[in-house]
Amino acid sequence: MASTSVSRVVPASPARVWQLIGGFGSLPDWLPYITESTLSEGGRVRHLKNLGGDTIVERLMEFNEEQRFYSYRILQAPFPIVDYLSTLRVHEVSGNDNVAEVQWSGRFVPQGAGDDEVVALFTGIYRDGLEALHTSLG
Repeated sequence: MASTSVSRVVPASPARVWQLIGGFGSLPDWLPYITESTLSEGGRVRHLKNLGGDTIVERLMEFNEEQRFYSYRILQAPFPIVDYLSTLRVHEVSGNDNVAEVQWSGRFVPQGAGDDEVVALFTGIYRDGLEALHTSLG
């Protein structure tokens, strides 16, 4: 099993950040390479479209409004992985109510590609996504 995690401090309160990213269907609101998100199964499954037209299907596994995080599994995607579990979390920054730290982490089993290649792929996705979030909040 491989894993990666990326964190980014963003210029907004944790409540404001969570309001933007905390909805399971909200990726198109802040992630430029996801153009569409459609929820099904009572909001527990999201069907995403990316800029290339690929479909990604993910299932919500855990959601915690109070602690500001959710975890999800990829059910279908054009990525060389199986057993993918990811968490998106918003943290308070001690002493500063006007910024938040966002952490995006995942663990997975590469399939048809090396660990380093797949870790680099998801590290880049998380890093670019959190940079886009920072830009949208700035």
